[in-house]
Amino acid sequence: MLESPLIHPTAIVHPTAELHSTVRVAPYAIIGAEVTIGANTTIGSHAVIDGVTSIGENNQIFPGAAIGLDPQDLKYQGANSKVIIGDRNRIREYVTINKATLAEEATIIGNDNLLMAYSHVAHNCIIENEVIIANNVAMAGHVKIESQAVISGVLGIHQFVHIGRMAMVGGMSRINRDVPPYLLIEGNPAKVRSLNLVGLKRRGFSNDEIKQLKKAFRILYRENLPLDKAIAQLDLITDSPHIQHLKNFLQASIRDDRRGLIAGNK
Repeated sequence: MLESPLIHPTAIVHPTAELHSTVRVAPYAIIGAEVTIGANTTIGSHAVIDGVTSIGENNQIFPGAAIGLDPQDLKYQGANSKVIIGDRNRIREYVTINKATLAEEATIIGNDNLLMAYSHVAHNCIIENEVIIANNVAMAGHVKIESQAVISGVLGIHQFVHIGRMAMVGGMSRINRDVPPYLLIEGNPAKVRSLNLVGLKRRGFSNDEIKQLKKAFRILYRENLPLDKAIAQLDLITDSPHIQHLKNFLQASIRDDRRGLIAGNK
């Protein structure tokens, strides 16, 4: 790493770290030996980035964030696992992102995500793209959040839970089962409340697409059908990619022996 006027003299950057010449590093930040950071990324004061951590371009990492440190997992035995972060993410104050547990595994964050202050991303989590995670969200290990989901503040997500695309999770909920795509979830214990209509409209879904998802919602949560029969009925709606994604998510939740699905509100 070449010396750069964009790195504050009080920051500690290991000489083998690979930082693009446009990376800005604020006072008292610490960057470890195996860290790679892409162009135009900014590292806030007192942030700590360590381990085998790859960070892409145009990210904003705010003061006090801790990225790439050892997982909070008793199975961890010092493996040289990874954190991989894409482009244009905003990682706010005191966010923690732990590396994976086993060698060759990774905790992965995609592009254009917002992780608000004090949120925690545990080992082996996957966050796709354009996800919003509000303040004080605690994600246990192996959680997966699909693109464009919104996770409100002050809640916990159980290990191995999957949260589907464009789902909206209400604040202070307890999320211990899979959250299907396009739905609004809220409560303790959390339950399916409705379609995420506001989110669908904001993302430009057409009236026909929303009508199709409303029909799917009624089949799944209002007609009292066994889940396998309800999923089979989804094929009768349309060949929409959104309906197919919803169906695939539900089937995988059952087939892959995950934690099961969040209950409907009856």
